[in-house]
Amino acid sequence: MKKYKGIFFDWDGTAVISRKAPAEEAAAAMKGLLAKGVKLVIVSGTTYENIAGGKLEEYFTKEELEHLYLGLGRGAYNYRFEDGKPVVFADRIPGREGILQIHDAAYGIHRELLASYGLETDVVFCRPNYCKIDLMAGSDRGEQLFMQESEIESLKAILDAHGIKGGLGELLEIAGKVGRRYGIEMKATCDAKYLEVGISDKSDNTNIIIGELEKHFQIKGEECCFWGDEFVGLEEGIYGSDSFMITEKTKKGDFFDVSSVNGKRPENVQQIGGGVERFLHFIKEQEEQ
Repeated sequence: MKKYKGIFFDWDGTAVISRKAPAEEAAAAMKGLLAKGVKLVIVSGTTYENIAGGKLEEYFTKEELEHLYLGLGRGAYNYRFEDGKPVVFADRIPGREGILQIHDAAYGIHRELLASYGLETDVVFCRPNYCKIDLMAGSDRGEQLFMQESEIESLKAILDAHGIKGGLGELLEIAGKVGRRYGIEMKATCDAKYLEVGISDKSDNTNIIIGELEKHFQIKGEECCFWGDEFVGLEEGIYGSDSFMITEKTKKGDFFDVSSVNGKRPENVQQIGGGVERFLHFIKEQEEQ
């Protein structure tokens, strides 16, 4: 396989089986590449405390950490390491009024779905610049926080039963319409169970960090690869959260999906399956090249 100068990857479902799973194997695989100066970039919707229990830096030397970046919180936080410590070098965090505006819009979507369609949802407000709307409040993922194959069909059935005949596309239109009512151009994404609405997404993380790599190391998108487990299409033209790593700046790179979920992917994504084991094998292969 091609030797890459930068490797972008999702965390839970790709590098580890779940956020609470041990991180030792992933860290051990990463360590060799970081020592060689390969840039590794974790792009995840979660926050730093959920990556290796908030202690990721303890697995690496200060020199290795100079080549590690994280884009977290669905576009909210972008980290590099200085003197062995994580430092946010760019963020998309609104002030109090801005976050309240997002909260109002999320509740407005919740209210619209209940009032107009009889669809009951739960809203998670405590996120840095977005809210999560649980479309399947009666379904618990437990520790498996990434998308399950059965959820796609379940969501379609739920939406249809509540009169949202246009499926996920119509749901996203509803979210956008309500957001504009509150003065926000919503960036809405969905992984079947959760509709996430806010002011940024993984594309913001990806663009900011690829910009850093190009500025400081002359590394371009076509010299990088991008790995995840949520590229699959939920509907025609609507893809999972990892598809947001495909941007104008990165589209010439190579994209790989380790998920075995059946379905259509963006045309430049290769489904190779194999889950976490396959991704870690790739990391080890890169070190040996």
